[in-house]
Amino acid sequence: MDPEISFGLGPAIAGPLVLVCLAVSAFFSAGETAITGASLPRMHRLAQQGSRRARTVLHLLNRKDRVISTMLFGNTVVNILAASLTTAVLTDLFGSAGVVYATFAVTALVLVFAEVLPKTWALLNADRVVLALAPVIRLAILVLGPPAAAGSAVARAILRLFGVSTSTDEDPHAQGELLRGAIDMHGGGENADTGAPDEKKMLRSVLELADVTVASVMVHRAKVEAIDAAAPTSVIVEQALASPHTRLPLWRGQPENVVGVIHTKALFRAVAGHEGPLDSLRLDPHVGKPWFIPETTSLLDQLQAFKRRREHFALVVDEYGNLEGVVTLEDIIEEIVGEIEDETDLRIAGVEPQPDGSFICPGAIAVRDLNREFGWSLPEEVATTIAGIVLHEARLIPDVGQTFGFFGFRFEILGREGNRISRLRVTPPLAATTPPG
Repeated sequence: MDPEISFGLGPAIAGPLVLVCLAVSAFFSAGETAITGASLPRMHRLAQQGSRRARTVLHLLNRKDRVISTMLFGNTVVNILAASLTTAVLTDLFGSAGVVYATFAVTALVLVFAEVLPKTWALLNADRVVLALAPVIRLAILVLGPPAAAGSAVARAILRLFGVSTSTDEDPHAQGELLRGAIDMHGGGENADTGAPDEKKMLRSVLELADVTVASVMVHRAKVEAIDAAAPTSVIVEQALASPHTRLPLWRGQPENVVGVIHTKALFRAVAGHEGPLDSLRLDPHVGKPWFIPETTSLLDQLQAFKRRREHFALVVDEYGNLEGVVTLEDIIEEIVGEIEDETDLRIAGVEPQPDGSFICPGAIAVRDLNREFGWSLPEEVATTIAGIVLHEARLIPDVGQTFGFFGFRFEILGREGNRISRLRVTPPLAATTPPG
């Protein structure tokens, strides 16, 4: 039997070439898996610390589609070459039966040594493997990139013939969902849903700042403490002393006509430096100009505006310029970290959980606060308060004792003051009920 094969290579040469092909295939498999599993945040941090290999990895991750296509191209070529060499050698040695032997031999070798083993290793050690292989992967892209790009272009052209979009533009919404998914998985393993709940809430809230308007977190004008600018100075000082707030709006004529904002520290400093009757003190030099913002301003934009203007207090107006309420820097921070209470805060009656799973709520409580506290899914775009949802959906001003069902929840009117719902019982769906704790 002639030991020479059709390639002009003997088994002594073809055998080592097959091993080389398997080693190169293992490299491509490990590189592909490591690139897809590498941690972008960790690579970014290592690059900032001066790691040249990490910078190379970041460069590769920014061109991930080209890297993956090159890895697949190289892997396919060397696997086919290994199969061809093995088939040629075994056919010369065993005749037509060599094709069968070659099929089983190449399948076993490629599956174990060129696929499963390197990919498993790379999957378990993605960051270390990608750092180790990054320079070689970059060299492989320089050599195999052009033919791989040509193959990708042909594939994209075929897909376009069938009406399949080949756009690589990133969907901002998809990126946001990806980040939210990563936050939900924070904690890892079986505890992914329960680990670090406070951190998860804060991270979710940060992502939602751009989607929430100041109207959702502002203090409504009905609850805003304001002072009549026409009142004597002694009365203004007395009201400021009785208030827990450091910034108070001043109105003239009617409470909605805000003409200024006074800071209690500036007020008391002026009082301390004044000689003579208190009512003779003119407050105009110590009153700041009111800052009006539209109710549609997002919390992210308002937070940046607070930082830019170095102010903590703004008045919210609707599209007609009518005063709706006030929003402070603390309101936005509380949206991220949760309720912040200090010794000057005035506590109001909150939600009262009932043994039957229902909750007795003030009508003015914010829907968003209820959703965040109990994991409910009441629509926040319908109304700001729980009473507002009932009025919006019922299309009437309900009487005490009336019951409604909206969005899977049951609402029972318990109290009314004039045309305002002051108190109601909310019964959530069984699946949405969270035991108070």
